[in-house]
Amino acid sequence: MVDIPVAQRLSAPAQWQTVDFVSDLHLCADAPRTTAAFAHYIRHTPADALFILGDLFELWIGDDARDEPFNARCIDWLQAYGRSRPLFFICGNRDFLVGPALLADAAMRALDEPTCLSAFGHSILLSHGDPLCLDDKPYQAYRREVRSAAWQQAFLARPMADRLAVARQIRADSRVRKEAEPDLSKWADVDADEARRWLHAAGATTLVHGHTHRPGDTPLGDGRWRMTLSDWDLDSPRDRAEVLRLDAQGWHRLPVRPVD
Repeated sequence: MVDIPVAQRLSAPAQWQTVDFVSDLHLCADAPRTTAAFAHYIRHTPADALFILGDLFELWIGDDARDEPFNARCIDWLQAYGRSRPLFFICGNRDFLVGPALLADAAMRALDEPTCLSAFGHSILLSHGDPLCLDDKPYQAYRREVRSAAWQQAFLARPMADRLAVARQIRADSRVRKEAEPDLSKWADVDADEARRWLHAAGATTLVHGHTHRPGDTPLGDGRWRMTLSDWDLDSPRDRAEVLRLDAQGWHRLPVRPVD
């Protein structure tokens, strides 16, 4: 059990008719079909606001990488949306080094972890989800280390090539662990008791999060629910991507198709 963070508060303006939630896109040059699908989606979504709940990028080693060709293309797509409609972002475990320069270039507004959104009569707690995976003790120790100001200052002071090498090694180590246990049901999941505590403290009824790559809706009792976002992976046999949409009629899970 950890201290419950105080949730930032956000209310949907009356003119919003549709809100979209996505996470775990893991955009990178090695995932061209996923990247193309996101580019098509963000250009054509009717959503009045878009919430990206972490792991937008597979790797983010610092805002000085935003001019790299692949990153610059992604930023252009984000900026085109964010200049016309609200675009919100909660960092994930892969892109926690997103800083003010990228946020400004991409026209994104950073939100706290967690944030409580009131929209269409719903009180929704938004999180990437990783702080709630309490059983993943090695990851929680790692998270505490890399989220510290001292670690981030030291890491960002290193040459870009060094940072990229470290990030790629972390990515490779993660892939090895996942391949050793391909059954997602055996991976650490959000702790239900902790989720209930967060919801109660925030006065919210629905937790929306990513991170676990196990999309679905889970009752938590007392009228509370956990809605897990899909990861986006259109470059493997899993062939999966999804948007969670909320409007006045309720919740909708919308599959995202490849564009090629």
